Amino acid sequence: MISVDLLLSASSFLLALYFYMKKPNAYSSLPLPPGPKGWPVIGNLLDMPTEFEWKTYHEWSKKLGTDILHVSVMGTNIIVLDSPEAVLELMERRSSIYSDRARMPMINELMKWSFNVGFMPYGEYWRKHRRLMHQLLHPTAALRFRPHEIKATHNLLERFLDNPNDPIGNLRYMAGETVLSVAYGIDIKPKEDPYIQTAEQGVHPLVAAAVPGAFLVDMLPWLKYVPEWVPGAGFQKKAKAWGKLAMRMVDMPFEAAKKQIMEGSAKPSFTSFSLERVDEGVKDEAYQEPIIRGSAGTMYAAGSDTTVSAITSCILALLENPEILKKAQAELDSVVTPGHLPDFDDEASLPYITALTMETLRWRDVVPIAIPRYLQVDDEYKGYRLPKGSIVIPNAWAMLHDENVYPDPFTFKPERFLTKDGMIDKSVRDPRHACFGFGRRICPGRYMAFSAVWIALASIVYCFDIKKAVDEHGKEIELKHEYLSALVIFPKPFKCSITPRSPQHVRAIRSAVLEHEFEAN
Repeated sequence: MISVDLLLSASSFLLALYFYMKKPNAYSSLPLPPGPKGWPVIGNLLDMPTEFEWKTYHEWSKKLGTDILHVSVMGTNIIVLDSPEAVLELMERRSSIYSDRARMPMINELMKWSFNVGFMPYGEYWRKHRRLMHQLLHPTAALRFRPHEIKATHNLLERFLDNPNDPIGNLRYMAGETVLSVAYGIDIKPKEDPYIQTAEQGVHPLVAAAVPGAFLVDMLPWLKYVPEWVPGAGFQKKAKAWGKLAMRMVDMPFEAAKKQIMEGSAKPSFTSFSLERVDEGVKDEAYQEPIIRGSAGTMYAAGSDTTVSAITSCILALLENPEILKKAQAELDSVVTPGHLPDFDDEASLPYITALTMETLRWRDVVPIAIPRYLQVDDEYKGYRLPKGSIVIPNAWAMLHDENVYPDPFTFKPERFLTKDGMIDKSVRDPRHACFGFGRRICPGRYMAFSAVWIALASIVYCFDIKKAVDEHGKEIELKHEYLSALVIFPKPFKCSITPRSPQHVRAIRSAVLEHEFEAN
């Protein structure tokens, strides 16, 4: 028989364990950050914005006088960080607990985007991908890919000569050519390239699905088990189709690059450099084929729409501000040798073009809210309780439109980044503090991305006059500045006039393209 003493001891242990588990933690008595008043059970579900949510979050923050906002949706806590100071403290200084990702069942589990470094959970597998990308994309290493960017830019200029009425289509080809060349060493066809079409088909669903709250299954993960034939489960059919597109986007160029390597015809690229190290037996677990495949696929997905969005927004700004275009052209004319095109060697002598690029990234920031984070433990900030499991969203848009940092923030003004003598003003906060992400999750390809936008803008501005289109009566067609709301914002199609500045500029473009073709052969 079990003794009475043993029973008493066991009971005492279980009772002590119960009270220990019920013991409140150090933060349980603290209030949650301010936020709009919600309803029982559903919280703020009915208040959540369906588009341009970064603006609504900022309006709520201003109304409540806070730079850290709390909303609740069906029991899920969402924390919005509305200032650089809040982001610096939490995502930089406390990055060890703010670097995880939310589960995101729609994207990672149903749409099969778990290969993407940006959506991976924080951990050893993610670190291997991150290490691989850093080794090949850090500032010095990224310089080796600049010839890819220049070639793609020169081809873009020729497309503007031959088809000036499709600026967004031309830019898509340039961005696709750059990424395919850098990531895989693949050359594209002049028209209807299958790799670019595959990238567009694969990425566009992601851009919509990555917006917080776009699909209820991200808030209620058990919905992933609901069969697609059940009423209201249309997301299952979408995810199935989108997943096939994603896998095709990742596998098709990677297999093509491997084939070229085997045949000995491969051009230098992220994939070729990485696979060569695998063959050399480099003792680094980052150099494994699945990690190389996922990292290249991440570059392929991330580098297309983002670059196009930034450059298209700059074109919109130049259409509204012809005096800025003239200033930029005057600087380029004073630096670039006649008969040639802008080059990275000219960068130090072109501060206005650098300021133009910086303002482009700030004015209509491509990713207004970074991909949400997942808080791994309970935390405290400014006397507020931040519960474990919260979704944490940094509002980059609010930071890049803070009137205290950037006066008159909604005006396109490159001069804000220049000193009185026309040099880059280092006392003004560089927009790259917010537009490429934060902390350990900052974009590893940010150096290459900035240089790709810089050389494209310098070349377009140098070679072309950009004006508003006119109607049949010769009257200028005013721009609406309409954007698609998604993880990556994108201007809706618009009309404009893009014409070469002179026959000399046309000859320079044709000559540069022919030179690339000669080098390739």
